[in-house]
Amino acid sequence: MNKNNKNCRGVVLLNVLIFSAVAISIVTFFITWASSSVKITKKTLYKEQAFQIAEAGIDYYRWHLAHSPSDFQDGTGIEGPYTHTFYDKDGNDIGNFTLTITPPITGSTIVTIKSEGHVNEYPSIKRTIQSKLAIPSFAKFAIVANDVMRFGEGTEVFGPIHSNGGIRFDGIAHNLVTSATSSYNDPDHTGNNEFGVHTHLNVGGGVNNTFRSLEAPPTDPVPTRSDVFLVGRQFPVPQADFTGITNDLSLIKTNANADGKYLAPSGSPSLGYHIVLKTDDTYDLYKVTSLVSASSNCSTYSSGGDTTWGTWSINEETFLGNFANPANGLIFVEDNVWINGQIDTARITVASGVFPDSANTRKSIFINQDLLYTNYDGQDVIGLIAQKDITVGMMSEDDLRIDAALMAVNGRAGRYYYSSYCSPYHLRSVITLYGMIGTSKRYGFAYTNGTGYDIRTIIYDANLLYGPPTSFPLTSDKYSTISWDEIE
Repeated sequence: MNKNNKNCRGVVLLNVLIFSAVAISIVTFFITWASSSVKITKKTLYKEQAFQIAEAGIDYYRWHLAHSPSDFQDGTGIEGPYTHTFYDKDGNDIGNFTLTITPPITGSTIVTIKSEGHVNEYPSIKRTIQSKLAIPSFAKFAIVANDVMRFGEGTEVFGPIHSNGGIRFDGIAHNLVTSATSSYNDPDHTGNNEFGVHTHLNVGGGVNNTFRSLEAPPTDPVPTRSDVFLVGRQFPVPQADFTGITNDLSLIKTNANADGKYLAPSGSPSLGYHIVLKTDDTYDLYKVTSLVSASSNCSTYSSGGDTTWGTWSINEETFLGNFANPANGLIFVEDNVWINGQIDTARITVASGVFPDSANTRKSIFINQDLLYTNYDGQDVIGLIAQKDITVGMMSEDDLRIDAALMAVNGRAGRYYYSSYCSPYHLRSVITLYGMIGTSKRYGFAYTNGTGYDIRTIIYDANLLYGPPTSFPLTSDKYSTISWDEIE
């Protein structure tokens, strides 16, 4: 064999070795890549399974709360977390979810559910979802009524408005206005039916107090009137359920007796109690012994046979002491209540009533001086629930502000009519309501002859929707999802 042949064989062998090494490297790469791809695919699959298992945990506890709305311990009676095995459709154990339940704080209905999903095949993988559920209260509205309503010129409302009757709105509505009726006969003028939500405000200003054909069926489509209804109007919509609120009031009495403050009837000749809220988590308590008397002309001209008419303004009272705000935030008064003052990081509900419930013995709440929050971020909440009326009296402040959620269970929220014979109190300048108003009967703080409060501003406190005052009436017993997030 010559030298050239040996050199050729050596070159070939070298090439074979090189190409073999390259081939082996390529094959190894593809095997490694395939193996990694399988692992990545499996990991992705298991991550998705873990996510779905975590989501199943949220769904499970929503179901649990639907059947046991006040159980935040998964039926165990002990604190969690709570772990549940998760089975596939064939009954195979493929993983588990672990639940951490945070119950509502006092006065709130918000439940926080954290669900952590795991897969047996890949224990290091976990997916975590956090959801918040809550039951909306009657404080979902700026104003909610069980009667026909009229909002006059000078009224400005920042928040949703609803009535089970019709609504005439001649002010400015910054949110949706709804009615449970499609049309109704407005009692403030004669004529045919008008829309469930309508206006008598003329384009460009001024009010027409007669029947308006453009605001009545069969006009189609309904005029937009964006100068009045900035967000719009809808009718008919489902009714707001006012039934059962009396039972809520009775429960407040029970809970106030247990861990709050219960005030028994003040006794004759006393007329009720005066509560002055303070920023140091206390309140001053007085027994009201007499009211300001109206002049004969004022009372004769104004009463019109209404036996409940009065000045409802305190003349004399007796100091009973200073008391700490109750632990559960509930004060129940089996008598009439006058209230004013200011709170700072407090949640208070004051309710008045007498049981068994009777139209002749129902009690009311009166506000003649400012009732204020210090904080407007949801830390401060006042609820006032009256078995009958929530009333602003004759000698009320000329510039009155009320920060509270108001609920007149069987009566109305408003101010009685005081004629010019009641001067100077027949004319008031500004009333500002921050919170919400619930009223069974027609509400009002002003009258068509210009008496009452000239400017009426109602601002909805959105913090009340899922963080209402303690024991405030709810719109249902069903939880709604208000947030859903993957947090890990």
